Amino acid sequence: MGFNWEKIDISKINDIALAAGRKIQEVYMTADFTKIVDFKSDNSPLTLADKESHIVIDRELRALFPDIPVLSEEGRDISYEERKNWKYFWLVDPLDGTKEFIKKNGQFTVNIALIVDSKPVLGVIYAPAFDVLYYAKKGEGAFKREGEKTTKLVTSKKISDLVAVGSGSHSSPEEEEILKKFPVTKSIPMGSSLKFCVLAEGKADIYYRHGPTMEWDTAAGQVILECSGGKMLDDNREAFAYNKVSLKNKSFLCFAHKEAF
Repeated sequence: MGFNWEKIDISKINDIALAAGRKIQEVYMTADFTKIVDFKSDNSPLTLADKESHIVIDRELRALFPDIPVLSEEGRDISYEERKNWKYFWLVDPLDGTKEFIKKNGQFTVNIALIVDSKPVLGVIYAPAFDVLYYAKKGEGAFKREGEKTTKLVTSKKISDLVAVGSGSHSSPEEEEILKKFPVTKSIPMGSSLKFCVLAEGKADIYYRHGPTMEWDTAAGQVILECSGGKMLDDNREAFAYNKVSLKNKSFLCFAHKEAF
């Protein structure tokens, strides 16, 4: 019998993201960032938070799904030769939003996605500083859980007076040029994969990212956006594919209203 991803109980993946988020928060709330110069040094709180989160996610996913590989930012050295024939795998960013974590603005996330035949079919994004969970599974829809309240996510259907969401740390002139082509009247900055979530819950309408991101930065956000009614295309207006030779993504454009443009 093959692996049937449709039978996965997404609540179990949610629990893993929550556990990883708690580990991140332990570091985030206790570490003194004022003396950190090299954010990627082995002793930095960021690296410690990354590693603690990765350990939890990797351990729990392998316990639940021992036959499904895990590709994480912390395990990025897996060669293409080893992974090129993977039909299924977990794609994980243990801590997305490096600059936001260091700034202590709370806009960082745990990202977990399941890739099947090069496409994301399940995604979980948890923002531990805000204790907000976003999750989606193809065929079941997208949801936001905040406290005791769970809301089904539905994107905006606006075609004018659009709200753009963009990076607070990685904006570019190219982004401004692309957005000029659309009826954008307002822009809001946002860190990490939360940009996808803002579109998914109807608070923004368009998101363009110029320049490279990594596959683990986008997979969970993509499936959450798609399951709530939006779409994501690369800079050639083509569908995204995962498990490429290079794990870097092209520039991309996300729309809340998939039929609008």
